[in-house]
Amino acid sequence: MAQVVRAALVQATWTGDTESMIAKHEEHARRAAAQGAKVIGFQEVFNAPYFCQVQEPEHYRWAEAVPDGPTVRRMQDLARETGMVIVVPVFERESEGFYYNTAAVIDADGSYLGKYRKHHIPQVKGFWEKYYFRPGNLGWPVFDTAVGRVGVYICYDRHFPEGWRQLGLAGAQLVYNPSATHRGLSAYLWQLEQPAAAVANEYFIAAINRIGQEEYGDNDFYGSSYFVDPRGQFVGEAASDKEEELLVRDLDFDLIKEVRDQWAFYRDRRPDAYGGLVQP
Repeated sequence: MAQVVRAALVQATWTGDTESMIAKHEEHARRAAAQGAKVIGFQEVFNAPYFCQVQEPEHYRWAEAVPDGPTVRRMQDLARETGMVIVVPVFERESEGFYYNTAAVIDADGSYLGKYRKHHIPQVKGFWEKYYFRPGNLGWPVFDTAVGRVGVYICYDRHFPEGWRQLGLAGAQLVYNPSATHRGLSAYLWQLEQPAAAVANEYFIAAINRIGQEEYGDNDFYGSSYFVDPRGQFVGEAASDKEEELLVRDLDFDLIKEVRDQWAFYRDRRPDAYGGLVQP
């Protein structure tokens, strides 16, 4: 019997406050669950604006503990209610002065499985992330969930192939890639990099982008979120580049074994020859 996982993602416009933003995502999640989805992921720092367009200390107020902060606890309740695995990207405060761009992973029974912290932190116009975030220090975990083995790679990470490969080596079947990227900077890469990573590493990717313009800058987040399979093909159509949208797609996890047997990229790796890749 085929192992088909019905998966969902949300690209959302900023509402203006955290409470209504979380409530909006709860309603999207309930709609996804009503359509039979068993896993859902949200966009980068989903419960806040993309404040990294500016460098202002007032924006540390968006940070909270993971997993003991209010948003992750609320998402645990939502997971229990809907029976879905949920990927929850937030601004994490570990302690004063220690902040991370983080995604919590919650299982379908509401249990907290762990978190991923974004490794690669940009510092360019409109994306002043080093002002807020320390580089991730928890490796590339893959979580055993009710739907299979799920990993996370956040936004700017996607430009670096090493993390994609680490997730594949750890057995990821589905990787959520929550992002905030705008038209003028990298739109032409959006439909190139994640499909290429899905092919190279032979798993499914959920590529999520924010949508619309927000009050802290000129970035035009263009949505266009999608699911891509291990052959690099979109699973259904991509989401709108102008409107908020919930995507629900069926992912045939049996395709992972089929592709890995056919293309054998993992068999033909040469880690013995790659030492130079990690030299300073």
